[in-house]
Amino acid sequence: MTDSLPNTPKRGPLKGRGVVSNASGRYEAQTRIPVDDGWVLARDEDAAPKLRTDVTVETCKSALTRNTSPDIPFDRSLNPYRGCEHGCVYCYARPSHAYMNLSPGLDFESKLFIKANMAERLEAELRKPSYKPAPVMIGANTDPYQRIEGEYEITRSLLEVLSAYRHPAVIVTKSYMVTRDLGLLAEMAADNLISVGISLTTMDKDLARTMEPRAATPKRRLQAMEILSAAGVPTTVLAAPMIPTLNDFELEGILEASRDAGATTAAYILLRLPLELKDLFAEWLETHAPNKAKRVMSLLKQSRDGQLYVSEFGTRMTGTGVHAKLLNQRFHLACKKLGLRPAEPAAFPLNSSAFTRPPRVGDQLGLF
Repeated sequence: MTDSLPNTPKRGPLKGRGVVSNASGRYEAQTRIPVDDGWVLARDEDAAPKLRTDVTVETCKSALTRNTSPDIPFDRSLNPYRGCEHGCVYCYARPSHAYMNLSPGLDFESKLFIKANMAERLEAELRKPSYKPAPVMIGANTDPYQRIEGEYEITRSLLEVLSAYRHPAVIVTKSYMVTRDLGLLAEMAADNLISVGISLTTMDKDLARTMEPRAATPKRRLQAMEILSAAGVPTTVLAAPMIPTLNDFELEGILEASRDAGATTAAYILLRLPLELKDLFAEWLETHAPNKAKRVMSLLKQSRDGQLYVSEFGTRMTGTGVHAKLLNQRFHLACKKLGLRPAEPAAFPLNSSAFTRPPRVGDQLGLF
């Protein structure tokens, strides 16, 4: 542990960023440890250079990612971006940055990758005679409407392809930017081809600012739900992740506010801490909620069979033990009281039978 090393300066949070440090990823050959060698004054946050966001444009060989998990109601997904500038400290996708020899810490939220040709590759895959349509999740890994979407519009281009092919899709985001595509989403919703899940973690704007520094405020997310639902777009609230003693007591309030904003289905997930995320989250707790840190981690272990993360299907989303069981009971009781449907696979009856391959210039026309 770096805390045991002499002259290791204690890092403070960077304004507008989620995690506190930039610990090396598990595949990196070297480990970075900040050390005060006596030549540099103690860290001055005001004088420290701002952490800039770097964007790398890359091309992909395929667009669709497949999975066989029984815990999620889809078997394919589209992820236009790697890394996420929202900087959510709890993001389960952070460890994926290690595959590129980058840190799941600050690198994850400042070194971003876009898949410039993704819409082109998606269309090529949809045109294969062997392709069979089923709802596709957009944003299963990182947010498809993070800030750089405003410039690159990769998500928009994917929706245009899906709409042209009348292909069903589910979007998950915590961004108000999803309303930018309201016209397209409303057209798809009229044919039962789209639903949108809005992640709402807390109603406390101060907690949201430290936990999800560059994401939309809770108020803006509720406004997005109102706009989407008013346009006829089926809207789900994702109360995720629920963190013991930090925000889990807000569960009923989150569900009620979302119901009032037009959400008709709901889901929740107990905080997951795979791989490097365990240390990153613990470090964030010690920095932003030191009086709750031990209690939070203790309850997480009680809800994961004595560990901070268990990857087994069936329990990894909701946990085990007394606290997890009570949270599950509270969720279903609140849904029943508020008239919300739990967002299980049956809650996404999107239309796959409307799928069609639009003719291209030069294609031979059919007789019927």
